[in-house]
Amino acid sequence: MSAETGMIYLVTGGCGFLGQHLLRVLLEKEDRLTEVRLLDKHTKPYLQDLSTERVKVVVLQGDITDYPTVQEAARGAHLVIHTASLVDVWYRVPEQVIHSVNVQGTVNVINACVEHGIQYLVYTSSMEVVGPNTKGDPFIRGDEDTPYNISHEMPYPKSKAEAEKLVLEANGKKVSGGGSLYTCALRPTGIYGEHHQLMRDFYESGVQTGGWLIRGVPRTTEHGRVYAGNVAWMHVLAARTLREQPQKLAGEVYYCYDDSPYKSYEDFNMQFLSQFNFREVRVPRWVLTAVATVNDLLHWALKPMYNYTPLLNRYTLAVAATSFTVRSNKAERHFQYRPLYDWEEAKARTQSWVNTFPHSAKTA
Repeated sequence: MSAETGMIYLVTGGCGFLGQHLLRVLLEKEDRLTEVRLLDKHTKPYLQDLSTERVKVVVLQGDITDYPTVQEAARGAHLVIHTASLVDVWYRVPEQVIHSVNVQGTVNVINACVEHGIQYLVYTSSMEVVGPNTKGDPFIRGDEDTPYNISHEMPYPKSKAEAEKLVLEANGKKVSGGGSLYTCALRPTGIYGEHHQLMRDFYESGVQTGGWLIRGVPRTTEHGRVYAGNVAWMHVLAARTLREQPQKLAGEVYYCYDDSPYKSYEDFNMQFLSQFNFREVRVPRWVLTAVATVNDLLHWALKPMYNYTPLLNRYTLAVAATSFTVRSNKAERHFQYRPLYDWEEAKARTQSWVNTFPHSAKTA
């Protein structure tokens, strides 16, 4: 296919949080597209209304664990951006279900690329492929080559690491028609932005407690956060360069970040929620550790009768309390990535969405 003709992109998980941001950036910035297909188990048909005179948006309902569904969605596509993933760090979803979606779903995507002669695959991985680990080892301003004691205990990071490995190993695989498959993987740090469910959950937890928020993580803890629009932009640039100069990106992995400030998850979220006047209760770290341990024990003890899945467990506490930040220019060197939205614009866009939360929740 010549560079002048129209491209068809398939985006798995295209109706999700990141998928919607990705669609909007694709429509604004990718001028060679003629069609974007959004494959998702939970569809949002109104996204088809974003079609333009130049680009048709098609919403497809389907489960990536079903190969015939993926195969049909991929037919005629030229590039796949595989964002579909099942995220769970609270034991709410059985491990075999997480593996089926994150690993077998990825196998299905790779096989569909091979069968239909699709040569380009961009995979949305995660920083949790590396860490933080439950030992609390910090990762400060690390890059793709920084050594780290990787230790996966939860099904989610374990499955994402396995899927990323499959995608990178598929690079160079022969596809139908005689060409080769070119793959790369992007590892976003903690994504935030409009319609981010975890930020909404943080707000709702404060409402449910009457305006009180428990704090036990040291204020010196740093987490890397990245705006969803910039994650989307990095995907667009990676996909474009993978098509045009595959030798630069093929088989590579990239951390995905921007210039959002390094803060703990709580401090970062409170930048947007301060208007609700939530009050903080400082709790010693050892108390949180004890509660998290008890919660884990209760989860396993009650498992035969009841799925006890509180937000606080040893893994979520380790993630919240362990500094994990990245600082890499690899994406800039390989495909000229720089944030599309600076911190001020990302903050303003996110704040505009947060301002739609019920203001009756404000406390005196």
